[in-house]
Amino acid sequence: MGGSQSRVEGDDKVYQPETSIQFSPGVVSQLSDHAAAPGIPPERQSTLDEHVRSRIQAELAHLRSEEEEVRTEIERALEKENLDKERAMAEAEQDGGASGVTLLGDLEEIQEKVQRSKQKQNAAEVEAAQQASADVISCYRNNATSPLDCWKQVSNFKQSIAHLEQEYIKSLH
Repeated sequence: MGGSQSRVEGDDKVYQPETSIQFSPGVVSQLSDHAAAPGIPPERQSTLDEHVRSRIQAELAHLRSEEEEVRTEIERALEKENLDKERAMAEAEQDGGASGVTLLGDLEEIQEKVQRSKQKQNAAEVEAAQQASADVISCYRNNATSPLDCWKQVSNFKQSIAHLEQEYIKSLH
């Protein structure tokens, strides 16, 4: 509020020493050593490595739990399907229709072929995700001082997991 009135413009003073500034040889040596080795300190690198390992382990645990959930869902679906087949066969036997039994046999055969095809496709996708995970781990090990160079492997891993999740969601419908 009144600060600008008390300031005198053009009154800036610059200090210029009459003699040069001298640094001790120890300070110069320390600065040159630090400039020559701009790498990450070992303590920081070990912290980064541990963080990466913990993230990978967490992702693996997450994938394992999802795999267990998928197995449980598959087992439930198979149990339900078997019960439905048994009921259908019992009804067909009660109706006395031999053609119904033949149709059920053909239906079971087709369902098995479809199931085998889905399993092969799912196995290939899971294998691709596992390979992507191995690529990420390998990249982090090979680039211990520059883990950001592994962005492509991490991106591929994320895409393969997202694809697996989408396929799993589709299989629930």
